[in-house]
Formats: sequence, C-alpha cells, structure tokens
Amino acid sequence: MPAMKFTCFRDALLAHGPARDLKTKLRLYGQFVGSWTMEAQIKRDGGSLFEGAGEIHFGWVLDGRAVQDVWILPGAFYGTTLRIFDAGIEGWHILWNNPLSQSYPRMIGRASGADIVQEGTGEDGKPIRWSFREITPRSFLWLGERTGASGALELQTEIFAKRVGG
Repeated sequence: MPAMKFTCFRDALLAHGPARDLKTKLRLYGQFVGSWTMEAQIKRDGGSLFEGAGEIHFGWVLDGRAVQDVWILPGAFYGTTLRIFDAGIEGWHILWNNPLSQSYPRMIGRASGADIVQEGTGEDGKPIRWSFREITPRSFLWLGERTGASGALELQTEIFAKRVGG
C-alpha cells in the first residue's frame, strides 16, 4: 500500500495557490482569495428586510483546481460554495450549500465585462442570478436575484464586501 501524501483532511483539501496549468483561467474567482467583511440586506419572504454584518473567506482547494468559500451571516446563512472551472464550457460550476436553510442551488458562472454573473435555478426550479459587481482589489458588491411573482428576476440580497488586511 502506498504511503499517504497528506496527514489530515485540511492539508488534503487546501492548496497554496492555483494549479499552474490553469492559473490564468482561475483568476476570475481567484481574485477573491482571502478574508472579507460583509454588510448585507436581504428581502425576506413576506417583504421584511433583514440587515446584518458577517464574514466571507475564500481559499484555493483541490490541488489548486477550485476555489471554495465560506459565507457567514448570523441569522441568515452559514454556507459554502465550491467553484470549479470547466474548460469544456469556458465557465465555472457553482455549488452553494447552506445547511441552515437546506439550500443547494447549482449555477454556471462566467465573466460578463468587468462583472461575474452566475445563473442557475433555485430550489423551486425558477431562475436565479447571483453576481459580483463593482469589483476592486479591496471590495465588491454581490447581488442575489430570484424570480418574483411577476416572473421577472427581482433583487433579493445585496452584500457589500471589504477585504480584511492586505
């Protein structure tokens, strides 16, 4: 039996940087690697507004072939996204997992000009769109849209994130 390369789960999951053969392609989400604070507003079902502060952490995983993040907003969500580049579609498979709300949508993410747009379907089978906008090295605006009663996409979540440290 061959010797194990890693001694623990953390070492097997986390990577020190992007895989060399994909370094250019992985910049889209790789630019977020690090820690962030967030201020969020969420329009809940029924129309009430939830406001809160939280944190986001992005890191390289799976031998540098994917970016994983953790989004923590007390009272709203504590989840993780796995973002995997697929050269065959020139896009990213996005898998969000929120065990608090039992939410597990899948999306495809791509650059759209200076923004990043992720499109998929929610648990109800209706279209959703999540996007990163106003991206700078120190901040970004994240918008979560879902299909409303009219059948059009409506803004549900707005998050302003600021990078922590350098």
